[in-house]
Amino acid sequence: MKILMLTPYVPYPPSSGGQIRTLNLLKYLSKNNAITLVALYKSDKEKDYFFHLKTYCKNIYLCRRPEKPWKLDTISKAIFSLSPFLVIRNFSYDAKKTVSQLLKQTHFDVIHAETFYIMPHIPKTNIPILLVEQTIEYKVYQHFVNSLFFLLRPFLSLDILKLKYWERFYWRKANLVAAVSSSDEKIINQLEPKTKTTIIPNGAGDEMIAKQLKAKDFRHPTILFQGNFYWLQNVEAALFLINNIYPLLAKKLPHLQIIISGQNAKKLKIKKSSSLKIINNQPEDQELVKDYFQKATIFIAPIFGPGGTRLKILAAMAAGTPVVSTKTGLEGLAIVNEKHALVAHTAQEFASQIIRLLNNKQLYEQIRTQAFSLIKEKYNWKKISEKLEQVYHYIEKK
Repeated sequence: MKILMLTPYVPYPPSSGGQIRTLNLLKYLSKNNAITLVALYKSDKEKDYFFHLKTYCKNIYLCRRPEKPWKLDTISKAIFSLSPFLVIRNFSYDAKKTVSQLLKQTHFDVIHAETFYIMPHIPKTNIPILLVEQTIEYKVYQHFVNSLFFLLRPFLSLDILKLKYWERFYWRKANLVAAVSSSDEKIINQLEPKTKTTIIPNGAGDEMIAKQLKAKDFRHPTILFQGNFYWLQNVEAALFLINNIYPLLAKKLPHLQIIISGQNAKKLKIKKSSSLKIINNQPEDQELVKDYFQKATIFIAPIFGPGGTRLKILAAMAAGTPVVSTKTGLEGLAIVNEKHALVAHTAQEFASQIIRLLNNKQLYEQIRTQAFSLIKEKYNWKKISEKLEQVYHYIEKK
Protein backbone atom coordinates (compact mmCIF):
# COMPACT_ATOMS: atom_id res chain seq x y z
CA MET A 1 0.00 0.00 0.00
CA LYS A 2 0.96 3.63 -0.47
CA ILE A 3 0.68 5.36 2.89
CA LEU A 4 0.91 9.08 3.61
CA MET A 5 1.83 9.43 7.29
CA LEU A 6 1.72 12.74 9.15
CA THR A 7 3.34 13.32 12.54
CA PRO A 8 3.70 16.51 14.65
CA TYR A 9 7.29 15.53 15.50
CA VAL A 10 10.33 13.97 13.85
CA PRO A 11 10.14 10.28 14.89
CA TYR A 12 13.81 10.06 15.80
CA PRO A 13 15.49 9.67 18.24
CA PRO A 14 13.02 7.42 20.12
CA SER A 15 13.04 9.60 23.23
CA SER A 16 9.35 10.45 23.70
CA GLY A 17 6.30 8.21 23.65
CA GLY A 18 5.15 9.47 20.26
CA GLN A 19 8.60 9.11 18.70
CA ILE A 20 8.98 5.57 20.05
CA ARG A 21 5.57 4.65 18.71
CA THR A 22 6.03 6.07 15.21
CA LEU A 23 9.60 4.82 14.73
CA ASN A 24 8.61 1.25 15.60
CA LEU A 25 5.54 1.39 13.35
CA LEU A 26 7.66 2.68 10.47
CA LYS A 27 10.17 -0.10 11.06
CA TYR A 28 7.60 -2.86 10.52
CA LEU A 29 5.16 -1.16 8.12
CA SER A 30 7.99 -0.38 5.68
CA LYS A 31 8.51 -4.10 4.98
CA ASN A 32 5.25 -4.34 3.00
CA ASN A 33 4.29 -0.73 2.26
CA ALA A 34 5.61 2.43 0.60
CA ILE A 35 5.50 5.21 3.20
CA THR A 36 5.69 8.93 2.56
CA LEU A 37 6.35 10.75 5.82
CA VAL A 38 5.48 14.39 6.50
CA ALA A 39 6.89 15.35 9.91
CA LEU A 40 7.03 18.68 11.72
CA TYR A 41 10.28 19.89 13.24
CA LYS A 42 11.15 22.75 15.61
CA SER A 43 14.92 23.20 15.28
CA ASP A 44 17.39 22.68 12.44
CA LYS A 45 19.20 20.03 14.49
CA GLU A 46 16.24 17.69 13.95
CA LYS A 47 16.94 17.66 10.20
CA ASP A 48 20.09 15.67 10.98
CA TYR A 49 17.85 12.69 11.81
CA PHE A 50 16.64 12.47 8.20
CA PHE A 51 18.97 9.59 7.34
CA HIS A 52 17.85 7.52 10.32
CA LEU A 53 14.34 7.55 8.85
CA LYS A 54 15.27 7.09 5.20
CA THR A 55 15.64 3.34 5.76
CA TYR A 56 11.90 3.06 6.43
CA CYS A 57 10.38 5.75 4.20
CA LYS A 58 10.14 6.10 0.44
CA ASN A 59 9.92 9.88 0.78
CA ILE A 60 10.39 12.22 3.73
CA TYR A 61 9.29 15.84 4.03
CA LEU A 62 10.35 17.75 7.13
CA CYS A 63 8.30 20.90 7.67
CA ARG A 64 9.08 23.64 10.17
CA ARG A 65 6.69 24.64 12.93
CA PRO A 66 7.23 27.28 15.68
CA GLU A 67 10.19 26.30 17.85
CA LYS A 68 8.97 27.94 21.07
CA PRO A 69 5.31 27.61 22.07
CA TRP A 70 5.05 30.70 24.27
CA LYS A 71 5.57 33.28 21.54
CA LEU A 72 3.43 36.43 21.52
CA ASP A 73 2.18 35.67 18.00
CA THR A 74 1.09 32.14 18.96
CA ILE A 75 -0.58 33.28 22.18
CA SER A 76 -2.47 36.12 20.48
CA LYS A 77 -3.73 33.79 17.73
CA ALA A 78 -4.99 31.36 20.38
CA ILE A 79 -6.77 34.17 22.23
CA PHE A 80 -8.36 35.84 19.21
CA SER A 81 -9.22 32.84 17.05
CA LEU A 82 -11.50 29.83 17.30
CA SER A 83 -8.55 27.45 17.32
CA PRO A 84 -7.02 26.23 20.59
CA PHE A 85 -3.43 26.86 21.58
CA LEU A 86 -2.37 23.24 20.90
CA VAL A 87 -3.50 23.42 17.26
CA ILE A 88 -1.90 26.83 16.64
CA ARG A 89 1.46 25.96 18.20
CA ASN A 90 1.66 22.81 16.04
CA PHE A 91 0.50 24.38 12.78
CA SER A 92 2.87 24.60 9.83
CA TYR A 93 2.04 26.45 6.61
CA ASP A 94 4.87 24.54 5.00
CA ALA A 95 3.27 21.22 5.95
CA LYS A 96 -0.16 22.27 4.72
CA LYS A 97 1.29 23.26 1.35
CA THR A 98 3.38 20.08 1.15
CA VAL A 99 0.43 17.78 1.90
CA SER A 100 -1.77 19.55 -0.66
CA GLN A 101 0.89 19.15 -3.36
CA LEU A 102 1.48 15.49 -2.51
CA LEU A 103 -2.22 14.69 -2.76
CA LYS A 104 -2.35 16.33 -6.20
CA GLN A 105 0.77 14.57 -7.51
CA THR A 106 0.57 11.09 -5.94
CA HIS A 107 -2.11 8.51 -5.34
CA PHE A 108 -2.18 7.23 -1.76
CA ASP A 109 -4.29 4.36 -0.47
CA VAL A 110 -4.60 5.77 3.03
CA ILE A 111 -3.64 8.80 5.11
CA HIS A 112 -2.34 8.05 8.61
CA ALA A 113 -2.53 11.06 10.97
CA GLU A 114 -0.84 10.73 14.36
CA THR A 115 -2.73 13.07 16.76
CA PHE A 116 -5.78 15.16 15.93
CA TYR A 117 -3.81 18.42 15.85
CA ILE A 118 -1.95 17.30 12.71
CA MET A 119 -5.31 17.04 10.91
CA PRO A 120 -5.62 20.77 9.96
CA HIS A 121 -2.82 20.18 7.43
CA ILE A 122 -4.99 17.79 5.40
CA PRO A 123 -7.23 19.36 2.72
CA LYS A 124 -10.56 17.93 1.69
CA THR A 125 -9.89 14.54 0.10
CA ASN A 126 -11.53 11.25 -0.84
CA ILE A 127 -8.56 9.26 0.45
CA PRO A 128 -9.54 7.43 3.67
CA ILE A 129 -8.04 8.91 6.83
CA LEU A 130 -7.00 6.97 9.90
CA LEU A 131 -6.63 9.32 12.87
CA VAL A 132 -4.61 7.89 15.76
CA GLU A 133 -5.23 9.51 19.14
CA GLN A 134 -2.25 8.81 21.37
CA THR A 135 -4.23 10.35 24.23
CA ILE A 136 -7.43 12.34 24.73
CA GLU A 137 -5.80 15.73 24.58
CA TYR A 138 -8.49 17.89 26.14
CA LYS A 139 -8.45 15.71 29.26
CA VAL A 140 -4.67 16.03 29.60
CA TYR A 141 -4.83 19.81 29.31
CA GLN A 142 -7.78 20.00 31.68
CA HIS A 143 -5.63 18.21 34.25
CA PHE A 144 -2.89 20.77 33.62
CA VAL A 145 -5.27 23.72 34.07
CA ASN A 146 -6.64 22.23 37.29
CA SER A 147 -3.11 22.18 38.69
CA LEU A 148 -2.67 25.94 38.23
CA PHE A 149 -3.40 28.79 40.65
CA PHE A 150 -7.20 29.14 40.75
CA LEU A 151 -7.19 32.74 39.45
CA LEU A 152 -5.51 31.57 36.23
CA ARG A 153 -7.98 28.78 35.51
CA PRO A 154 -10.85 30.88 34.03
CA PHE A 155 -8.52 32.35 31.39
CA LEU A 156 -7.50 28.89 30.18
CA SER A 157 -10.87 27.17 30.50
CA LEU A 158 -12.04 28.73 27.23
CA ASP A 159 -9.06 27.19 25.47
CA ILE A 160 -10.00 23.78 26.90
CA LEU A 161 -13.52 24.18 25.48
CA LYS A 162 -12.05 25.01 22.05
CA LEU A 163 -9.67 22.06 22.34
CA LYS A 164 -12.50 19.65 23.12
CA TYR A 165 -14.63 21.04 20.27
CA TRP A 166 -11.90 20.64 17.62
CA GLU A 167 -10.74 17.28 18.89
CA ARG A 168 -14.27 15.96 18.49
CA PHE A 169 -14.57 17.71 15.11
CA TYR A 170 -11.57 15.85 13.71
CA TRP A 171 -12.79 12.55 15.12
CA ARG A 172 -15.87 13.02 12.95
CA LYS A 173 -13.79 14.03 9.93
CA ALA A 174 -11.67 10.86 9.99
CA ASN A 175 -12.91 7.62 8.44
CA LEU A 176 -11.69 5.72 11.49
CA VAL A 177 -10.24 6.81 14.84
CA ALA A 178 -7.71 4.56 16.55
CA ALA A 179 -7.24 4.87 20.30
CA VAL A 180 -4.30 3.33 22.14
CA SER A 181 -6.46 1.85 24.90
CA SER A 182 -9.98 0.60 25.58
CA SER A 183 -10.50 3.38 28.14
CA ASP A 184 -9.70 6.08 25.56
CA GLU A 185 -11.88 4.34 22.97
CA LYS A 186 -14.76 4.37 25.45
CA ILE A 187 -14.45 8.15 25.89
CA ILE A 188 -14.49 8.69 22.12
CA ASN A 189 -17.57 6.48 21.73
CA GLN A 190 -19.40 8.29 24.53
CA LEU A 191 -18.73 11.74 23.05
CA GLU A 192 -19.15 10.81 19.39
CA PRO A 193 -21.30 7.63 19.14
CA LYS A 194 -21.29 7.69 15.33
CA THR A 195 -17.49 7.76 15.08
CA LYS A 196 -16.00 4.43 14.05
CA THR A 197 -13.16 3.37 16.33
CA THR A 198 -10.54 0.70 16.83
CA ILE A 199 -7.58 0.14 19.14
CA ILE A 200 -3.95 0.22 18.01
CA PRO A 201 -2.06 -0.10 21.32
CA ASN A 202 1.40 1.04 22.27
CA GLY A 203 4.19 -1.48 22.62
CA ALA A 204 7.65 -2.03 24.01
CA GLY A 205 10.53 -1.37 21.64
CA ASP A 206 12.49 -4.38 20.46
CA GLU A 207 15.65 -2.95 22.01
CA MET A 208 13.99 -2.88 25.44
CA ILE A 209 12.96 -6.55 25.49
CA ALA A 210 15.47 -8.48 27.59
CA LYS A 211 17.01 -11.60 26.07
CA GLN A 212 16.69 -13.24 29.46
CA LEU A 213 15.54 -12.18 32.92
CA LYS A 214 18.70 -11.57 34.91
CA ALA A 215 19.11 -11.72 38.69
CA LYS A 216 18.55 -8.41 40.51
CA ASP A 217 20.31 -6.83 43.49
CA PHE A 218 18.08 -7.07 46.57
CA ARG A 219 20.80 -6.04 49.04
CA HIS A 220 21.28 -2.66 47.36
CA PRO A 221 17.96 -2.16 45.54
CA THR A 222 17.43 0.57 42.96
CA ILE A 223 14.00 2.15 42.49
CA LEU A 224 13.60 3.82 39.09
CA PHE A 225 11.23 6.39 37.66
CA GLN A 226 11.89 7.40 34.07
CA GLY A 227 9.95 10.06 32.17
CA ASN A 228 9.91 13.12 29.96
CA PHE A 229 9.68 16.04 32.36
CA TYR A 230 8.29 18.43 29.80
CA TRP A 231 5.01 16.71 30.72
CA LEU A 232 3.07 17.66 33.86
CA GLN A 233 2.11 14.09 34.77
CA ASN A 234 5.75 13.04 35.01
CA VAL A 235 6.71 16.09 37.06
CA GLU A 236 3.84 15.35 39.46
CA ALA A 237 4.94 11.73 39.74
CA ALA A 238 8.57 12.62 40.41
CA LEU A 239 7.70 15.19 43.08
CA PHE A 240 5.33 12.72 44.77
CA LEU A 241 8.16 10.18 44.81
CA ILE A 242 10.67 12.68 46.19
CA ASN A 243 8.46 14.33 48.79
CA ASN A 244 6.17 11.51 49.90
CA ILE A 245 7.47 8.03 49.04
CA TYR A 246 11.21 8.52 49.44
CA PRO A 247 11.10 9.61 53.13
CA LEU A 248 9.14 6.46 54.03
CA LEU A 249 11.53 4.16 52.18
CA ALA A 250 14.69 5.86 53.47
CA LYS A 251 13.74 4.94 57.05
CA LYS A 252 13.32 1.24 56.29
CA LEU A 253 15.82 0.57 53.48
CA PRO A 254 19.23 2.03 54.38
CA HIS A 255 20.93 0.70 51.22
CA LEU A 256 18.24 1.92 48.84
CA GLN A 257 18.98 4.09 45.83
CA ILE A 258 16.30 6.01 43.92
CA ILE A 259 16.97 7.18 40.37
CA ILE A 260 14.73 9.69 38.59
CA SER A 261 15.86 10.17 35.01
CA GLY A 262 14.59 11.72 31.84
CA GLN A 263 14.57 14.72 29.55
CA ASN A 264 14.35 18.06 31.38
CA ALA A 265 14.86 16.30 34.72
CA LYS A 266 17.03 19.27 35.73
CA LYS A 267 13.84 21.19 36.50
CA LEU A 268 13.36 18.95 39.57
CA LYS A 269 15.08 20.92 42.30
CA ILE A 270 16.05 18.72 45.26
CA LYS A 271 18.58 18.61 48.06
CA LYS A 272 21.67 16.56 47.31
CA SER A 273 21.53 13.00 48.62
CA SER A 274 23.67 9.91 48.12
CA SER A 275 20.55 7.74 47.86
CA LEU A 276 18.49 9.98 45.53
CA LYS A 277 19.78 10.85 42.07
CA ILE A 278 18.25 13.06 39.42
CA ILE A 279 19.72 12.35 35.97
CA ASN A 280 19.06 14.71 33.08
CA ASN A 281 19.05 12.63 29.89
CA GLN A 282 19.55 13.90 26.36
CA PRO A 283 17.30 12.57 23.55
CA GLU A 284 20.20 10.52 22.16
CA ASP A 285 20.90 8.70 25.47
CA GLN A 286 18.88 5.60 24.54
CA GLU A 287 21.50 3.03 25.57
CA LEU A 288 21.77 4.74 28.94
CA VAL A 289 18.01 4.64 29.42
CA LYS A 290 17.93 0.96 28.46
CA ASP A 291 20.63 0.29 31.05
CA TYR A 292 18.59 2.02 33.77
CA PHE A 293 15.54 -0.10 33.03
CA GLN A 294 17.45 -3.37 32.98
CA LYS A 295 19.49 -2.73 36.14
CA ALA A 296 16.67 -1.30 38.26
CA THR A 297 15.22 -3.56 40.92
CA ILE A 298 11.73 -2.01 40.80
CA PHE A 299 10.11 0.56 38.53
CA ILE A 300 7.47 2.80 40.10
CA ALA A 301 5.02 5.15 38.38
CA PRO A 302 2.98 7.28 40.81
CA ILE A 303 1.00 8.84 37.96
CA PHE A 304 -2.29 10.59 38.69
CA GLY A 305 -2.94 12.49 35.45
CA PRO A 306 -4.90 11.03 32.48
CA GLY A 307 -3.53 10.25 29.06
CA GLY A 308 -3.03 7.31 26.71
CA THR A 309 -0.92 4.39 27.85
CA ARG A 310 2.51 4.67 29.42
CA LEU A 311 5.32 3.35 27.28
CA LYS A 312 7.63 3.63 30.29
CA ILE A 313 5.61 0.93 32.06
CA LEU A 314 5.77 -1.34 29.01
CA ALA A 315 9.53 -0.71 28.81
CA ALA A 316 10.00 -1.75 32.44
CA MET A 317 7.99 -4.93 31.93
CA ALA A 318 9.99 -5.74 28.78
CA ALA A 319 13.24 -5.25 30.71
CA GLY A 320 12.14 -7.70 33.39
CA THR A 321 11.66 -5.06 36.10
CA PRO A 322 8.50 -5.32 38.25
CA VAL A 323 6.18 -2.32 38.23
CA VAL A 324 4.31 -0.59 41.05
CA SER A 325 1.88 2.04 39.77
CA THR A 326 -1.47 3.71 40.29
CA LYS A 327 -4.59 2.49 38.49
CA THR A 328 -4.35 5.63 36.37
CA GLY A 329 -0.79 4.75 35.39
CA LEU A 330 -1.85 1.25 34.32
CA GLU A 331 -5.13 2.35 32.71
CA GLY A 332 -5.76 0.99 29.25
CA LEU A 333 -3.22 -1.82 29.53
CA ALA A 334 -4.21 -5.48 29.90
CA ILE A 335 -2.44 -5.57 33.26
CA VAL A 336 -3.96 -7.50 36.14
CA ASN A 337 -3.14 -6.32 39.65
CA GLU A 338 -1.09 -8.89 41.60
CA LYS A 339 -0.32 -10.75 38.35
CA HIS A 340 1.54 -8.38 36.02
CA ALA A 341 2.10 -5.44 38.39
CA LEU A 342 1.18 -4.12 41.84
CA VAL A 343 -1.20 -1.20 42.37
CA ALA A 344 -0.72 1.59 44.91
CA HIS A 345 -2.16 5.07 45.37
CA THR A 346 -0.93 6.60 48.61
CA ALA A 347 2.70 7.07 49.59
CA GLN A 348 2.27 4.46 52.31
CA GLU A 349 0.85 1.95 49.80
CA PHE A 350 3.76 2.53 47.41
CA ALA A 351 6.28 2.03 50.21
CA SER A 352 4.50 -1.13 51.41
CA GLN A 353 4.31 -2.67 47.92
CA ILE A 354 8.00 -1.94 47.27
CA ILE A 355 9.07 -3.53 50.58
CA ARG A 356 6.73 -6.43 49.91
CA LEU A 357 8.40 -7.16 46.56
CA LEU A 358 11.89 -6.91 48.06
CA ASN A 359 11.00 -9.29 50.89
CA ASN A 360 9.15 -11.85 48.78
CA LYS A 361 11.37 -13.15 45.98
CA GLN A 362 8.73 -15.65 44.83
CA LEU A 363 6.19 -12.85 44.29
CA TYR A 364 8.90 -10.73 42.65
CA GLU A 365 9.72 -13.45 40.10
CA GLN A 366 6.05 -14.22 39.43
CA ILE A 367 5.20 -10.59 38.73
CA ARG A 368 8.08 -9.90 36.38
CA THR A 369 7.84 -13.25 34.56
CA GLN A 370 4.12 -12.83 33.85
CA ALA A 371 4.60 -9.20 32.84
CA PHE A 372 7.42 -10.18 30.48
CA SER A 373 5.19 -12.82 28.87
CA LEU A 374 2.40 -10.27 28.42
CA ILE A 375 4.78 -7.97 26.54
CA LYS A 376 5.82 -10.69 24.12
CA GLU A 377 2.22 -11.87 23.58
CA LYS A 378 0.42 -8.53 23.24
CA TYR A 379 2.64 -5.46 23.35
CA ASN A 380 5.28 -6.06 20.69
CA TRP A 381 5.42 -3.77 17.67
CA LYS A 382 5.48 -6.55 15.08
CA LYS A 383 2.00 -7.74 16.08
CA ILE A 384 0.74 -4.20 16.56
CA SER A 385 1.91 -3.26 13.04
CA GLU A 386 0.21 -6.32 11.58
CA LYS A 387 -3.06 -5.20 13.13
CA LEU A 388 -2.53 -1.67 11.81
CA GLU A 389 -2.04 -3.04 8.29
CA GLN A 390 -5.36 -4.87 8.59
CA VAL A 391 -6.98 -1.58 9.61
CA TYR A 392 -5.50 0.16 6.55
CA HIS A 393 -7.00 -2.46 4.25
CA TYR A 394 -10.35 -2.19 6.05
CA ILE A 395 -10.74 1.56 5.53
CA GLU A 396 -9.30 1.35 2.00
CA LYS A 397 -12.16 -0.92 0.97
CA LYS A 398 -14.89 1.13 2.65
